[in-house]
Amino acid sequence: MSSYVIQAPVQPSLGVANSDQRFPIRRVFCVGRNYGAHAREMGSDPNREPPFFFSKPADAVVPASGAVPYPPATQDLHHEVELVMALGAGGTNIDPARALELVWGYGVGLDLTRRDLQAVAKDSGRPWDMAKGFDASAPCSDLVPAARLGHPQDARIWLEVNGEVKQEGNLNEMIWPIPDVIASLSRLVTLAPGDLIYTGTPAGVAALKPGDRLRGGVDGVAEFALSIA
Repeated sequence: MSSYVIQAPVQPSLGVANSDQRFPIRRVFCVGRNYGAHAREMGSDPNREPPFFFSKPADAVVPASGAVPYPPATQDLHHEVELVMALGAGGTNIDPARALELVWGYGVGLDLTRRDLQAVAKDSGRPWDMAKGFDASAPCSDLVPAARLGHPQDARIWLEVNGEVKQEGNLNEMIWPIPDVIASLSRLVTLAPGDLIYTGTPAGVAALKPGDRLRGGVDGVAEFALSIA
């Protein structure tokens, strides 16, 4: 039996609501500009763009609780609250009609973004990796099994910063609903159990500063509360 030449990294995982079990994370995909109002506030036309995706490292996912560190190398850290899908099955070229069969559960997370680094990357035609995939850039609540929850389609998604509502929308405003997101992504990569998909954010993204207190959620799914350290 072979052995590793260094200690094997810890398997990234998320808690499961009302359970001591955990969900192992394989890969993390994010959908860009999946709400019309957010696409417009970012200067895009939501009626023309097919879904596009970017990734974060699995170990960028941390619990959406306690204190999350303000990252280095930015002066413009933005919040983006999102419904998160956790896949319990995978495949390629998934038919949208059976896409929900792949979903194990749901949570609510933040796609934290170093907006200033993203702007430089866009202007230079460079990748977004360091704007999106930094340490602790994907806080997420505990996951709720779809077997218990069902599949949310018409629910308020919201985020408060220091008690003030900053983002608010409804899942039914997604340009590409959950089945279409899964089907589109499965035509680009082979999906597998353990994959997370952050499904996009409504309008209202804005800058955070150390000491800010955040509360967010999707009604009927999950909520979280954390602070920026």
